[in-house]
Amino acid sequence: MLLTFEQAKKDILEVATNNHKPAIEKVALFDALDRITAEPVISPINVPSFNNSAMDGYAVRLSDINQSTLLPLAGVIYAGDDISSLNWPKDSCLRIMTGAPVPNEASAVVMQEDAEQTESGIKFLKEIKPASNIRYIGEDAKQGAVIVEKGTRLTIPTLSSLATLGIAELTVYRRLKVAIFSTGNELTEIGTPLANNSAIYDSNRFTLKLLLNKLNCEIIDLGIIVDNPSKIKQTLKTASKQADLVISSGGVSVGDADYTKMALEELGKVNFWKIAIKPGKPFAFGNIGSALFCGLPGNPVSTLVTFYQLVQPLILALTGQNLTEAQLSLKVKTATNLKKSIGRLDFQRGLLQISTNGELEVVSTGQQGSHLTQSFNHANCFILLEKDRGNVTKGELVTVELFNTLLK
Repeated sequence: MLLTFEQAKKDILEVATNNHKPAIEKVALFDALDRITAEPVISPINVPSFNNSAMDGYAVRLSDINQSTLLPLAGVIYAGDDISSLNWPKDSCLRIMTGAPVPNEASAVVMQEDAEQTESGIKFLKEIKPASNIRYIGEDAKQGAVIVEKGTRLTIPTLSSLATLGIAELTVYRRLKVAIFSTGNELTEIGTPLANNSAIYDSNRFTLKLLLNKLNCEIIDLGIIVDNPSKIKQTLKTASKQADLVISSGGVSVGDADYTKMALEELGKVNFWKIAIKPGKPFAFGNIGSALFCGLPGNPVSTLVTFYQLVQPLILALTGQNLTEAQLSLKVKTATNLKKSIGRLDFQRGLLQISTNGELEVVSTGQQGSHLTQSFNHANCFILLEKDRGNVTKGELVTVELFNTLLK
């Protein structure tokens, strides 16, 4: 009996979280882009560290203001000034510049556009609201507060905000080492002329490198391995010594030349190798020593679907990432008929769009064969058709799962 998709994913994540603790390291702030925090980041200071002016204008005390008052100018405060010994006479105002420290007794800063300088003093043209145009201490970040949670991918905005805290380095999870190879006598490197009419280009390994690069993994590319049991076995041995995760493409089906699963059984352990999904039924998961192994099907669409649905969450778990980017799914009507056989969960490629009536609908992106890569070109979602469901008629409700950032 084929393993269900839900059980396969559960088994994969249990292995990842229970038996594999990600290694950590310290990196410079500049080198931390797209890395994953291994501990919470705590603010060492208040930001701002002092009350300061958000505008060029005038610092005032509301107690000094009434409808007819003109306040004389008692001084000027510039950014960087030390005002610890400032003498601010009663019934006066201070000229203040953007970023300059605001005296504690100031009620507000009036921007210069709302004031008029006269020979008798400063005239204020609008009602003054308390606390206006003052950036208060700790308003952006309070000392001791958690600024970034553990398991967070570090983006440019996040790193920029950490720079304002003076943080020079961060503790992050080490990048996952992933070894990849493809199997098959028919495979040819991209950019090399095809040897004969039965040869094809190794697009799967290229795709895997793109996906792994986007997930910020350290890629060990072992190339194309011919359909030879001893060579595949040796490649798996080599890969397991170098990598945390080994991913192969092809060789896990039931053909006479599908040797990868056989080699895995000899060297390590096969947890499972058939799942009730389409495309991607021949997906193998196991381990060789401490290295985990995922054997992906050879057809390009199957490779992409199984990586997205099963390998991606595995990598997220192995790199300490919070699984917060939950798949956004919703029920919508299909605007096209969908062909489906009962027995496996089907991940068809679809385009979620707005109909002429202003309602969400999904359309198929065309033929859904596991060798037909064009079905992905215009897709923005998977149409999930339950394993016990058959053909779907236009107008029926279906579940769609929007692509996350990995496929955008």
